[in-house]
Parts: sequence; structure tokens; C-alpha cells
Amino acid sequence: MILNKVVSLVFTVVLMGSLYGQETAVSQDSISIQDLDEVVVTATRTYRQLSSVPLPVTLISQKQIQRTGVTRLNEILNEQTGIVMTPDATIGGGEGVQIQGVASDYIMILIDGVPVVGRSSGNLDLSRFAIGNIKQIEIVKGPSSSLFGSEALGGVINIITEKPTSDSVSGQAGHRAATFNNQNTNVSLGQSRGDFGYFIFADRLSTNGFDLASGDESQTVNPFYNYTLNGRVYFDIGEKIKVFTSGRYFFQEFDIDPSTSKEQDANVQLRVDHRLSKNSNLQYELYYTRYFTDEKTVDPLDNMLLIANDFNQQLFRPEVRFNHSFKANNTLTVGAGYNFETLDRSLFADVVRFDSQYMFAQYDFKPIDKLNIIAGARFDTHSEYNSQLSPKFSARYDFNDKFAFKASVGSGFKAPDFRQLYLDFTNAAGGGYSVFGKEVEAEGIQRLVTNNEIANLVVDDNDLGQRLNAERSIGYNAGFTYIHGKVTADINFFRNDFDNLIDTRILASKSNGQNVFGYINRESVYTRGLEFNVKYRIMENLNFSGGYQLLYAFDNNKEDALNNGEVFGRDPETLQTIRLTKDDYFGLENRSRHTLNAKVFYEVPKWGANANLRVVYRSRFGLTDRNGNDLLDDFDDSFVPGYALVNLTLGKTFYEKYQLQLGANNLLDFKGQNPLAVQDNEILVNPGIQLFTRLTFQF
Repeated sequence: MILNKVVSLVFTVVLMGSLYGQETAVSQDSISIQDLDEVVVTATRTYRQLSSVPLPVTLISQKQIQRTGVTRLNEILNEQTGIVMTPDATIGGGEGVQIQGVASDYIMILIDGVPVVGRSSGNLDLSRFAIGNIKQIEIVKGPSSSLFGSEALGGVINIITEKPTSDSVSGQAGHRAATFNNQNTNVSLGQSRGDFGYFIFADRLSTNGFDLASGDESQTVNPFYNYTLNGRVYFDIGEKIKVFTSGRYFFQEFDIDPSTSKEQDANVQLRVDHRLSKNSNLQYELYYTRYFTDEKTVDPLDNMLLIANDFNQQLFRPEVRFNHSFKANNTLTVGAGYNFETLDRSLFADVVRFDSQYMFAQYDFKPIDKLNIIAGARFDTHSEYNSQLSPKFSARYDFNDKFAFKASVGSGFKAPDFRQLYLDFTNAAGGGYSVFGKEVEAEGIQRLVTNNEIANLVVDDNDLGQRLNAERSIGYNAGFTYIHGKVTADINFFRNDFDNLIDTRILASKSNGQNVFGYINRESVYTRGLEFNVKYRIMENLNFSGGYQLLYAFDNNKEDALNNGEVFGRDPETLQTIRLTKDDYFGLENRSRHTLNAKVFYEVPKWGANANLRVVYRSRFGLTDRNGNDLLDDFDDSFVPGYALVNLTLGKTFYEKYQLQLGANNLLDFKGQNPLAVQDNEILVNPGIQLFTRLTFQF
């Protein structure tokens, strides 16, 4: 097979590179580990100084995370430029992440460089990730499929966990109490002694939940508790081989009796770094992860089972990577891997399986002293969709030691997921509508026809079961960076074009008046705008940082319809039906035109005290089309007005080992009003102010 030849070629290149690396040497070891406080690895899969990367990358340090007093990944991400947290529609009300207007379905989440699974509804709930053991968080904006494949169509978030540094046992224990009886306890300890090191982390979170709809008997977020356990071991075998292994387990249960909602997330990672020479190394990696849920919705009146949504996804991935530095600032990276993925879900007729293989290559070099170029590509094959080639090119030019220009262009893709291919679901609780994935829709329609449940078939028989294509994107980023004295500033212009986005469509109408839905490649959308970030050291212990994003996000098909005069709406003031123009089109749902953040961090070393004030603003955004013209326009009444969240944290260290934090998230007690609430019913946007206190003991 062609694939086997391609993979064989990759391993041949790796072997030849390793032999070459044994025979060449340069005075500078460019792949050695540098000062990790300013080093990122996600953007290029090699160690690079943050200030030198020719891509839009955000680094959130451990110190920043600890000073804010937050405990979950979604909380810290929400304070970053160009990032917006969006609610998850699944039980529990968790949050996904939107980057540069790109929905959370298309953002890849990594822990120590390996992917997290568990998108039961397309969204990955980031509130399940504790951040008490995080060294840093790296965010790469724009398509990153050239290195990470599917789901990296809009960007990558990599959580880098902490590594032990002390030769004696050290760690910390802490407890945080907050509004809504939110109780969070965590303990960590580690040691690095000679060739061996370990780090252990345990976290427990519980809460009484909260309610955003006073007229609803159930809570918006039900009471729950969860546990996170994480262990990592490092050991060296001689001078050339370093071994890293880790395991993580997460368990969560919601109190929604008589219904049930439990989830488990576990993964095991083994990585071997083989230093072939001063300039070459190989990484061998084995990774296994499993995400499991047990969700059953039961009628509280008669205990009748309404919906069962058990979900069991497993991924096993071996991968090999090779890095070789021909000389300083000239590094070749190649790699290959295999994904074995299965999903057993109660909403599917059978257990389904994906197999995919991939190879990637990247060359990071400096043709001249002031110019850095990174060129790379990845080739993926898949058992259920066409092969994908994802190239990427980026460059950075330093005019001087203060001012630089950087730009990148790359292609990304997202494979059709299990749900879009194999879902076989009829909602007994929702009046009997059905949803079929592309691979089972023909069989599902035939089953309904046989049972005399179909009143009218909307699509042609020949259209049923036609293969879905992978969703594609091309992303462009270009901007300038300025660093001088106390000031660091950068501006980035971006555009992301998406094609073949998968949307739902009506396949048939049922005899009971309900519809049968399926999936189709249809949408073509784009996001564009700019981001601006600035950091300023006002004085030695007083730092300010701020960021702003301007975003436009539109559907190309809707714009064409507007330009052709095919869209109408009703003016709420005159109640007259009018022909809409492009100026009336607000854009895609849940996107704000303006978002900004501002942070002030202040330290008083002689008192062992610190304080920080963080402000996040989001301008108005629309939730859905309410006037029936199939797009979100300025005449819709589904807009949430702009609002600001103000967060304050105060910290004080006692006796060198104890730290007390007091804080208030949403200090101004913003609650807002959801416009989708029915008449005489109130649905809030935010539960209000959340006070917390935290005590930590270092040992």
C-alpha cells in the first residue's frame, strides 16, 4: 500500500538522520532544554523561546495561575485575549473554548502533548480540568493540523504539568472554599533525586451547584463532586535515555436523582527520549486514554427511563518523532504515528472504530541571521474519510532587537466525528424526532418506512449515505512585536476560512409531525479581525497587561443571499417586512465584536503580600435567529448586552510556608438577563458574585 511505503520512508529518514547525527557535531546544542519560564513547545514541537516564535502563541505561567486563585482551566482561559468560554449544552453546564471566533469543536486540547477525548456533544468541557499541578498553559492560535491533525483546525491548548525539582520530598496542601458551597482540596508532592523523580497530585472539588432559571424546578448546574488523581515518574537510563511515564484519572458524579450522570476520564502515557548525539534525538511515545459516561434521564413521576446516553471512547496511539540540528537554528523534525479509536455508545447501533495513520515533517531554519522560517506539513489517512494534507508556513523577521514582523499561513482539518457518522437516536422525551449519522441514515430511514412512520421524504434516496468530507480551514496570521525596556506589545491580524462545515438537515417528516435529521457538508464561514496585547512594568513590583480583540464572523452563503436580495426581516418599530442588506447581518451566533481584558498585579515583598485585579469585557452577542430568516440580524431579539466581569484576589504569606488568599470573582455581581427566556420567566446569564478564601501550606 502507498501508506506503508510512506511510513517506511519516514522511518528510513529517521534512521538515516540518527546515523548522520552520530557523525556530525556542532559547538551549540540547539535542542537542549532552556529556561522553561519562557520556553514553549506546542507551536513547533521543539523547545523555543516564546519571544522568538513566528506564530501567535499565548503563554500562561504557573505564577499567574496561582496568583489568581482560580482552580479550573475554563476560569483562567476566560481572562486571555481572543478567548471566550461558551456554555456546554450537556448535563452539568460545563464550558468549552472559542478562539478567534472559532468554535470549541475545532480546538484541540492536549495534556503534556497528547490529546484529550470525550466530546459527547462536540464540545469538550474544560471545567473538568484541575490546574493545581500545571507548570504552564500554551495556546497556539490558528490552524495547527500540520503538527497535530484532526480537531486542531482552529488552534491548540496544551496543558504542561509540573515537574519535580527538589532533591528532597516537597509539595503543598491547600483548601479553597467559595460561594455555592464550592469546596476544593488538593495535595501535591514530588522529589527529584539523581536519575529518578516523581510527582503526585490529588484534587477534590464539590459544590451545591447554582440555578440561572428561578422558574425551573431543576438547577442549571446540579450538585456534584469530582476527583482528579495524577502521577508522573521520571528516570534516566544512562546519559542518553530519559523515560517519562504518567497516569491521570478523573471521576465526576452529579446529584440529579432519580437520573444519573457519571463520567470517568483516564489516560496513561509513556515517552522515551533517546539522545542519539549532541544534535539528534528520538522520542518514542505510547498513549492510551479512555472516557466513559453513564447518563440516564428518568421521569421523576414514574421512574420511566427517557434517555440513556452511555458513552465509552478509547484511543490508543503510538508515535515516534525525530529531531536533528544540522547547525544552530536549523532543526528538522519528522514523525509518524497510528491512532486506534473506538466508541461504544448507547445511541449507536454498534461499536464503531476509527483507524488513522499519519506522518509529519517540519524544518525550522534561519536562511539569514534576521529571518526565521518554519515550513511543515502533515499527511493523514483515515478509515472513514479521504486522506488529508495539511501544510503550514510561518516566518519571523527581526528588524532589530526591539521590533519584529511575523506571519503564518496554514491549513487545518477536522474529521467527521462518531456522532456525525453513526448516531442513531430517537428522542422519546422530545416528541419522537430522530437523528441519524451519515453512515446509518439510509438504514434508519428504511426502518422508519417499514414501520409506516414516514409521511414525506425530503431528500432523494440516492443522497442518503453519501460520504461526509472532512471540514477544512485555511488560516492567516500576520503582525508585529515590539519589546523595549518595560514594554512588550504585539498586534496580530488574522483570518480563518472554513469550508465543508458539517451542518444538520431535515431528511424526512414523520407521521407524528416530527422531523428526521441528518448531517451534510454545507457551511462556508470565515472569521477575521485583530488582536492587540501589551505588557508594561509600571514599577519593579507593579505590572499591567491588557488585550483587545476585534472580531467579524460571517457565513459566506448568508452573505450571498443578502447580496442577492433574498433575505427579509421585520422592523420591530414599524412592523413592516423589509429586504435586509449586508449591513443588517450581525454575524455568527455567540460571537462578540469586541472583547478586552486588563490585569494589574502588585507585590509587596517585605510584607509577603500581593494583589491583582482582572477585568474581562465582552460586547453584545446574539444567541440564535428569532425572526425566522435563518440568520442572526440586528432585528433579532436574542442579543445579550455587553458586560464586564471584575475579579479581585488578595494574597498574604505567613511564616514562609503558609499562604492565605481572599478573592471575589465577578466582584460587581453581574447577573444579566438571557433573552431566550419565555415571558414572565427569568433566566440569568451569570449566577452572580463568587467569594472565596484559600489556605495553602508549603512543605
